[in-house]
Amino acid sequence: MTNPGPVYCGAVRRYLDPDCGGIAAKVLPGQFYVTGTEAVVTVLGSCVAACIRDRETGIGGMNHFMLPVRPGPHDDYAGAAARYGNHAMELLINEILRLGGRRANLEAKVFGGARVLTIPSEVGARNSAFVRAYLALEGVPLVADDLGGDHPRKVIFFPAQGRVRVRKLRRGGEGDVIARERHYVRELASRPIGGEIEFF
Repeated sequence: MTNPGPVYCGAVRRYLDPDCGGIAAKVLPGQFYVTGTEAVVTVLGSCVAACIRDRETGIGGMNHFMLPVRPGPHDDYAGAAARYGNHAMELLINEILRLGGRRANLEAKVFGGARVLTIPSEVGARNSAFVRAYLALEGVPLVADDLGGDHPRKVIFFPAQGRVRVRKLRRGGEGDVIARERHYVRELASRPIGGEIEFF
């Protein structure tokens, strides 16, 4: 089977990434990207990225999501959080299946969920718990993960080969990541919607 062209949500940008040795598609918060031919890159703080692929066809992709969290005295927003998380995961899986992947062949690797936002909520821990529970419920094997901690991460996913490269970013140099995630949290609050790891 010929690998399909990319499918994406949002204006995914392609650029020359020296860490992957070629052109990569960059996924930002709220986006996903499915391909059988390209590298997919994101940078994560509290957000989580799920890298899912069909291990037989090499069709796969990545999403980048942060569950809606609005800090408050009770911090009880589980319903809204679950809806957004489900939406992000379903979009990714459904596109893989639509392009010829089979549910029985899917496997996942997940990353992110660091403690980098100074708001009164364990956003990263909630994201990590959610993605594990979702994959278990859907019967998609989780073959590798790198979740938690207090460092942002750069993640490069090669769906065709199933490889992932992860680099922890230095503390103090993550200003852009934190600013982007804070902006995304505000956006969600105002517009609610219904294997092997190579470290380098």
